[in-house]
Amino acid sequence: MDKLDLRCYFVTGAGPDVVSRARAAALGGAGVIQVRSKPISARDLFELSRAVAREVKAVRPRTRVLVDDRVDIALALRDDGVDGVHLGQDDLDVRLARELLGRDAIIGLTTGTLELIRAANEVASVIDYIGAGPFRATPTKDSGRCPLGLEGYPPLVAASAVPLVAIGDVTADDARDLARAGVDGVALVRGIMNAPDPEAYTARVVAEFDRGATSS
Repeated sequence: MDKLDLRCYFVTGAGPDVVSRARAAALGGAGVIQVRSKPISARDLFELSRAVAREVKAVRPRTRVLVDDRVDIALALRDDGVDGVHLGQDDLDVRLARELLGRDAIIGLTTGTLELIRAANEVASVIDYIGAGPFRATPTKDSGRCPLGLEGYPPLVAASAVPLVAIGDVTADDARDLARAGVDGVALVRGIMNAPDPEAYTARVVAEFDRGATSS
């Protein structure tokens, strides 16, 4: 497989056009698309994840498709284009997820504090990246943690043994500055879900991130 491209990481929201927006994001250069749509039943998440994976792989096979939280659904769809899972602190232990999904699956883990990152380092051999946030307060997900802001990321990046993705009300306008702060990628929900042209918006995120990375 190609190296994991975390520069623009699209986390889907709820809505009737999730599949088409995932396809557009892939065309725009998103390296990872995480299927998250809460509240949703396991059966509906299965169907949505399968539809997203099929559309995404049809237009950009190297984009990785992950399922939020549900290792069982990711496992069931490994032959249908789903590459792995993103897990929270209260989900299945990442070591068990690795045993179930296999060595080639992508596994991400939610963090956001130095304490959580140090704990993630203890399982660095079984995870591929961590998400860290919130960058700003966001209505999409209330983690209970204080916003990190730009200044919060350099020490987390320095402490992490695996690549780190910033999340939490990130927009295309933030991608350059966050890249300069040292993160390996930025995760967006509303920016891409609400964009009039999600393909163009995604392409802008990638371009801005690259500008920041080359000037850092």
